[in-house]
Formats: sequence, C-alpha cells, structure tokens
Amino acid sequence: NTWILFFQYGCCFGVELTMNNAAALYFKEEFGQSTESAAAIASIFGWMNLFARGIGGFMSDKMSNKMGMKGRLITQSVLLVLEGIMVLIFARSTNLGVAIFILVLFSTFVQAAEGSSYGIVPYVNPPVTGSIAGIVGAGGNSGAVAFGMCFRELDYKEAFAIMGFFIL
Repeated sequence: NTWILFFQYGCCFGVELTMNNAAALYFKEEFGQSTESAAAIASIFGWMNLFARGIGGFMSDKMSNKMGMKGRLITQSVLLVLEGIMVLIFARSTNLGVAIFILVLFSTFVQAAEGSSYGIVPYVNPPVTGSIAGIVGAGGNSGAVAFGMCFRELDYKEAFAIMGFFIL
C-alpha cells in the first residue's frame, strides 16, 4: 500500500512541482505572453494551495465518516481522475482565458489529491507512520523528476499528454 501511495503522490505533488517549473514557459511560448504576464498566470497554480489541499483532506475525512477507509480511497481516486482529465484538457486549450480557467480547475484537483493523501497515510501502518510518510513524500519528488524529464525532452503537448495519461 505504501508504494501505491508513492505513485499516487507522484501524480499529485510531482505534478505540482512540475507545473511550478513548466507553466510560466508554457504560457510564454504557447500564448505569446510576456515573461512577467506568463509568470503571474502560472502563479495561479500555486495559489490554489491556500484552500484546495484542505478541501481534499476535508473530503477525505467526510467520506471516511460515511464509508471508512474505502471512502478515503474513493475520494483520492476521483480527485486523481479529475486531475488527469483536466491536464489533458489544459494541454489542448488554444484560448488563453479557457487555459487559465482549466488551470484553476486542474490545480484545485492536484492540491485536493495531495490533501486526500494526508488522510490516508496515517492509517497504512500506524506504528511506522513516519517511515511511510517519508516514502510517500519521496513519491512526489520522484514524480516531479519523471514528469520534468518529459518536459525537457518533448514538446509541451506531448509532455502534458504523458502526464495526464499516467495520472489516469
């Protein structure tokens, strides 16, 4: 279960780290924005952290109250599927306004999936929660490295497609 969470966290926190690195260049190159404008737009991704992680944790708790651990797992699965769908739509957006709107939704699901992860980790094996948290956390960094390599070697649309299909 720990290694499943490792990969799942790579698909949310790893995506966040990757987007923090790639989004500004994407908006600059794909939509012709100035560096300043592209950076401001890209920063929206991070601003979703102010509430979306908490929402993911809250949703995980509420579903746990109704269905136990199964509810937590369903919450995370749904959030990851919605995240994957949003990244695929985002990559195909040709209108700046639509791309920004989808970025907000995409980021909200990314951060909420992270928050839902925090609701699962303590229950995997309570006596070794610290070790499990460390392994799962490393999944986020590992995901960022893997997705980052895609953005380094491929064009944006291909890299986003790989990221989206891997999340799904």
